[in-house]
Amino acid sequence: MTSTVSDDRGWLRAVPADGALFTRAGHHVYPARRLSELVQGRPPGVTGSQWSTASRAGFDFVICAVDTGRPIVAVEIGPVAAAGSAQQRAERLKDAVSAAVGLPVLRIGSPTLRAAEHGRRLVEYVLDARAYAAGGAGASGAGGEAAPVGFRDILGRLPDGRTGPVNDLGALARAAAVEAYVGRQLADPIVRGLHVRWADGPAQGWSWVHVRPDACLVERVSVTEHRFSCGIDTARLAEDLATVAVGERLRAAEIGGQELLPRAQLTAEIVALSQRRHELAGGFAFDHLCAD
Repeated sequence: MTSTVSDDRGWLRAVPADGALFTRAGHHVYPARRLSELVQGRPPGVTGSQWSTASRAGFDFVICAVDTGRPIVAVEIGPVAAAGSAQQRAERLKDAVSAAVGLPVLRIGSPTLRAAEHGRRLVEYVLDARAYAAGGAGASGAGGEAAPVGFRDILGRLPDGRTGPVNDLGALARAAAVEAYVGRQLADPIVRGLHVRWADGPAQGWSWVHVRPDACLVERVSVTEHRFSCGIDTARLAEDLATVAVGERLRAAEIGGQELLPRAQLTAEIVALSQRRHELAGGFAFDHLCAD
């Protein structure tokens, strides 16, 4: 049950420790909560009808500070709402109410990833990345010292004995692709990908493997931070999560029987994305894939 004591932003309720799913890096993580469980009444500027709809909407996880019980961010994981759909309208309303009360939101959009199967690992990863960034780990000093090492780029021993980035969420999927190739289920063992950040929108990651020389298994994931920072480059996180999604599909019984995208069409879509580089924060760094 949620307390009626608000945090210092006035409208958000402090959530008691009982009922937490787990605790990590100074935060309690709670399973699904409705917006009405996190907000004390209808905030100013929100109509009764809007509040009635938004207050029933929920989040997959809520992360709160251990010391105050204050919500730090609400997390959603699942398919992206179709443009113009009732789901999209409800999502926008929920986002508007969350903004009105100062509740940060992290949204992972994926047709494959789900909160039940992948949420805990993702939340743990983000909390660890934020703790690493807040602690200044890897920061460079004056006098020409080495550049900072980001959380994603920390090297260590991988499960297969190789040295590589231990915080690569897609590592198991890459290993699964090699196994599938050895088992003659893939035409190529390499998991390829790209990532971009829309100037006025989410970060997006693509990942794919060649099931046949002319057909690919493709996954796309978006990461949207509303008033929140994951502590890492969200575009790279989106690509890693897309690779995780590829790994999920590689575990299916019949890889070749899944929905595949013609390789020529994938290349055309990459070219089309490259032509919108003026809409991207940081431009487009994957021109080498346009002639794949």
